Parts: sequence; C-alpha cells; structure tokens
Amino acid sequence: MDCISVENMRISDQNTIRTRVPSLELMRRAAAGIRKACDFGEGPAAICVGSGNNGGDGFALAEILQDEGIPCTVFTVSDHWSHDSCYYKERAELSGAAVTPYEEGKDMLEGFRVIVDCLLGTGFQGDVRGLYRSMIEEINRSEAFVIGCDINSGMNGDSGQGSTIVHADQTVTIGFVKQGLITENAGKYMDRLTVTDIGIDLDHTEDEILSENVWKQLTMQKTAEIQTLEDGTEYLLRAGHRAYRMPEWLDTRVVVSR
Repeated sequence: MDCISVENMRISDQNTIRTRVPSLELMRRAAAGIRKACDFGEGPAAICVGSGNNGGDGFALAEILQDEGIPCTVFTVSDHWSHDSCYYKERAELSGAAVTPYEEGKDMLEGFRVIVDCLLGTGFQGDVRGLYRSMIEEINRSEAFVIGCDINSGMNGDSGQGSTIVHADQTVTIGFVKQGLITENAGKYMDRLTVTDIGIDLDHTEDEILSENVWKQLTMQKTAEIQTLEDGTEYLLRAGHRAYRMPEWLDTRVVVSR
C-alpha cells in the first residue's frame, strides 16, 4: 500500500479536482466512504465539524445518514466554513439534521451512540486550542463509538504526534494512508484504520507499507537493515524510500467510494 506525505496528498487532491473530479463530488465520495466503512447502527450520531473541508465531509455525512433514517446532530466550533462545506451544510439542514454550536462545559455529546470527528484535517500543525481542544477532550471522555474522518484531530499527518489528539475506535482515511498514521504513536490513538478510495490520482509515489510476509522475507536478508523513527516505528530503506511494516491497526480492505 502507498504511504504518502500530507503535501503529496494536497497536491494529488488539487490535481484531481483541476483535471477530473469536482471538489463537491470528492467531498460527497469521502462522506459516502466513511458511511460504507463504519457501522452506525440506528444512531443517534453526533458529528463534530471544524471550519475546513474536513468539516464539509461531516456535513455531507450528516445528509447521508439523515436520508437513511439515522438521526444525527452536527456540532460546530465555528460560524464560518469553506465554500464546499457551506453547500453540504445547507443540504444537511434540509435533510433534517440539527446543526448546533458547541458550548464547552455542557456535556453536549452525552447520549450519542456514535461520534464522528471531523474537526481538524491532515494539514493541522501545532497545539489544539479553544473550543477545538474542549470538544476533543469531551470526545475522549465519551463512551460512544468514535470515528475519525481522514485523521484523528490534533494529530500531525506526517509525524503522528500531537499534544491533544482524538482517541478513535475507527479512523477512515481518505485516498491514501498518510505517513503519520502508521507510526507507533498514532497507534495509541486508533484501534482500526481503514482507507477509502474516492478516485484521487496520486501525484507521485513515496513510501510503501509491506505485508507481514514480505516484511519477514526482506528482514531475513543479510543486507537488510531495520531503522527506526524516534517513536520506535520500524522501516527499511528500499530504492531511496521507506518501506514500513504493516501496523496491526491497519485494515487491508480498501473501501471504494465513487
């Protein structure tokens, strides 16, 4: 499996939008991929959205769930959104989803069977602050089944590090596995990682993830030299790129959403 940087993902996404698939369609596919990959039961579901396109995936998911008869409430931490997010916010509200500003200290996520984290995307860096931090802390206190959209909010997409990170039962990453998601530190924050293929064309190959059998075959060779990142993540160097051992939390099944 391919394993790519956040910058490669950004370029690949932009190129696909420019040449082949409109951004609104990719957002719809991302939401549909999350729906296909996860068990929402009969709900109710809470969808926590930020101001970026990660939040737009959440609004699009809300419309899908409402149309299926699964009640959901969208909790917002901002009063401004991207153009595509606004489009799906309106559709979510028309489908019957409640859109409610999040207020800290009120335990607003109590009583939900599923919570979907669509707060911060792969481009996030630094420390989480304000309402974002408060919502992440409440998500982590919840007993609900937590789903991460593309990446666990608060996690750096390249390193897997972060000061305040959502703990997810299942993370559904969009397009390709990002390098930070297979690090040992990232594994502390997700029980399962699923990839959904929404038709993004990869700009260029970078690292790769090896199956357990291939990893064992390569590491048995005398010339093999296992190297480690600072957090203990193991990899081999092959033809100038890193080859990682498949982490136990990565699902080999890819969910196709077109």
